[in-house]
Amino acid sequence: MSTRSGRKAVRAAVQSILAMAALAAGAPAHAQQETAPDPEDAYLWLEDVEGERALDWVEARNRESLAALESQPVYDSIFREALEILSSDERIAYPSIMGDRLYNFWTDDEHERGIWRRTTWESYLSGEPEWEVLLDIDALADEEGVPWAYGGASCLPPDHVRCMVRLSRGGADATEVRELDLRTRTFVEDGFFLPEAKSSVAWRSGDELLVSTDFGDGTLTTSGYPRLAKLWRRGTSLDAAETLFEAAGTDMGVWVGSLETAERTYQIVSHRPSFFEGTTYVLEGDSLRAVDVPADADPMLVGDQLVVYLRSEWEVGGATHPQGAVVAMPYQAFLAGERNFHVVVAPDERSTVEGVSSTRDYLLVSVLENVRGELWRYRLENGEWVGDRIEAPELGTVGVSSSDPHTNRFFFTYSSYTQPNTLYLAAEDGSVREVRQMLEMFDAEGLVVEQHEAASSDGTRIPFFIVHREGMAHDGTNPTLLYAYGGFQVSMTPGYNAIVGRSWLERGGVYVVANIRGGGEFGPAWHRAAMKENRQRAYDDFLAVAEFLVDHGVTSPEHLGIQGGSNGGLLVGAAMTQRPDLFDAVVIQVPLLDMRRYNKLLAGASWMAEYGNPDDPEEWAYIREYSPYQNVDPDADYPVPLFYTTTRDDRVHPGHARKMAALMSDMGHPVLYYENTEGGHGAGVTPEQRARMYAITYTYLLDRLRD
Repeated sequence: MSTRSGRKAVRAAVQSILAMAALAAGAPAHAQQETAPDPEDAYLWLEDVEGERALDWVEARNRESLAALESQPVYDSIFREALEILSSDERIAYPSIMGDRLYNFWTDDEHERGIWRRTTWESYLSGEPEWEVLLDIDALADEEGVPWAYGGASCLPPDHVRCMVRLSRGGADATEVRELDLRTRTFVEDGFFLPEAKSSVAWRSGDELLVSTDFGDGTLTTSGYPRLAKLWRRGTSLDAAETLFEAAGTDMGVWVGSLETAERTYQIVSHRPSFFEGTTYVLEGDSLRAVDVPADADPMLVGDQLVVYLRSEWEVGGATHPQGAVVAMPYQAFLAGERNFHVVVAPDERSTVEGVSSTRDYLLVSVLENVRGELWRYRLENGEWVGDRIEAPELGTVGVSSSDPHTNRFFFTYSSYTQPNTLYLAAEDGSVREVRQMLEMFDAEGLVVEQHEAASSDGTRIPFFIVHREGMAHDGTNPTLLYAYGGFQVSMTPGYNAIVGRSWLERGGVYVVANIRGGGEFGPAWHRAAMKENRQRAYDDFLAVAEFLVDHGVTSPEHLGIQGGSNGGLLVGAAMTQRPDLFDAVVIQVPLLDMRRYNKLLAGASWMAEYGNPDDPEEWAYIREYSPYQNVDPDADYPVPLFYTTTRDDRVHPGHARKMAALMSDMGHPVLYYENTEGGHGAGVTPEQRARMYAITYTYLLDRLRD
């Protein structure tokens, strides 16, 4: 049923089914909490991630939601199409340059959990690479009886033979870290090993590791991240590791890493008191030396240069460098006390630096110009940075895929809403060649991509992209999906999404992506405009785009759906509770929703720099105004939402989705809810798990929004 008029008619029947399913699972049909310590929140028991009562509730919700959606005729075809895309051999095997080899992690129908593999340059560029498998995650999971997911590897330069491999249970952020010998392709007996934790490691030598992990009682911050960085020597116990840095328990955390350049490999300790502020320390000899730049700046070492991305204006060395600029100077001169920075690039108010990487001699800077991607290559000549733009099509996203600190070769990609991902190689001589283009995964013939702007409540112009079939009627009947994120300076840029194309666009849907404030589309100022007490601006921007679509006849509330994940889940949750009349479908994925307790759940405390502190009465006053969980109205006429989360999400607590779904259900509002037992902060670990999530999502959207 897709119209608002029929919603109340079925509410009682649906609610009856939900209640019976809850009773069958052993969970209460209503929220009469027997053991809840907080009388204001009757659903705290659902925060017990693996508690029997909570999992019984989850199982019941999964069962009823799958029964409702899998019975739809379109479900099986969407599932098969998504699985075909996710397992296709026609995908690009994106290479990662390490030493003289190219590495890749790959999943397909034979390797659902994936294989880590490598090949030679010659073999890869031949078009038919021969791969050497280094680690088979499926075989390891079968052998050990653990649902392992690959979390990456840190290898010791220059030969990259010894690697610290990260393995997570079910895709969680927490990983087990093991030492792997690539010559024998076996884990090193009695080698370096870290038990499951949110760890980071970096090689200092073949017998020394920088380690940040859970060292025992009191060594984690309130955000759940390590607060100690230590130097661990082979042959000694982890308890005997030498402390290099210690943060306060209320800080966000401490991480270690390394930066390989043509000059040397630097060992790094990064201390983050809060999400957007920190200090980078370089291990020089046996002591750490702070890189004295603004706390909200991002420093990196490139060859002999210290390169800094500025989130705020910086007065230094007799000059004022603008917010959003990239500046650089020789690192050794910086250590000697000089502060003569030179500007590499300084974007204007409608552009931003999206990323910085490097080769031996070049800085590679990804730029957004009115949310359209460009890639620039800069070289230092006679004390000035000179850049040239890498040629790529317009109205898409261009970014560096992998680079090499010892040569000037690098891979970069281009993608747009209608053009499949394309991989290019920039060679030593500066020439560019196309290496791979993914085959078309959906029919883009006749699709039109447009960029428009909507006026937000305060008059700010909010850009958005709309993808639709040529000749679309502006009669308000088009099923339309609106997506956004709006937080943490994350940009929503054009890109090829085969699942959206096959599942939604080919079936007549219109796809819209909004570049609302809180994101990074126009730099730090665009992000900061929607932080803390100004959070409502992001929601106003989103609602303005929705209203634009309705006012211009693209769609109507009966045919308009919204989708968001994580911070975007908070966005669509707020949009639903504030304007339930404007939508008929809401997909809320791995969301934050209970903003009263978010800072007490998993990594939530680390996000107070973005949202504010709900334990501070003044800050809770503005958070309370938009927090979805606290704003559910028993008398409102909500669209039936689809909640999705994962049991193994150890970043955003699954309790957010569980509690709001239960609250709405017990108030008499029908909901759909699905929780994957794997997946971490995402849609699943295996292609089959991800395909099921996509089938659930698009079956729901098509059922709600099509006539």
